[in-house]
Amino acid sequence: MKPSLIIIGLGNPGKSYEKTRHNTGFSAVSVIAKHFGTGPWKDRPKYNAHVAEGRILTMPILLVQPQTYMNISGETVRKMIDFYKLRPTDQMLIICDDVDLPCGTIRLRKQGSAGTHNGLKSIVEQIGEEFPRLRIGIGPKPDGEDLATWVLSIPSKEEQDQINDALQKIPDTVQEYIME
Repeated sequence: MKPSLIIIGLGNPGKSYEKTRHNTGFSAVSVIAKHFGTGPWKDRPKYNAHVAEGRILTMPILLVQPQTYMNISGETVRKMIDFYKLRPTDQMLIICDDVDLPCGTIRLRKQGSAGTHNGLKSIVEQIGEEFPRLRIGIGPKPDGEDLATWVLSIPSKEEQDQINDALQKIPDTVQEYIME
């Protein structure tokens, strides 16, 4: 199946990162798979990713969790765009966490800078800034806290509840994006 849209959730592979703030993108595509998936997650070594097929309305989609570390997510993105011959501007959607948004906030932009997000920086290095991204707020780091330590930590119960509320809105948000 050639997807009309690939939806790539950013995160880090492995159990030790599974519940961290920085894996919110992985969580988002897992929620999308529950709503719109048509098959199981499969390992795809040629992309260095886990993928699952799905369908939103009549549109075939491919859900992706890169199995590179966050800082080199762009490698998986580049391989997939080249293989499927997709236009990043309208056939790809990146979903990731964002420390510059209040916890539980969702923001969709058609393009923009990477900001402080190393996964987005890696993608920008590979394909440029012109791709849509859906950011999920994980809240700002506390004063004096190291940014890497903060994003790789596990949210408090209250923060996780806010993130979970945002994650439940993701399938509808993505469907609305596709309908536009």
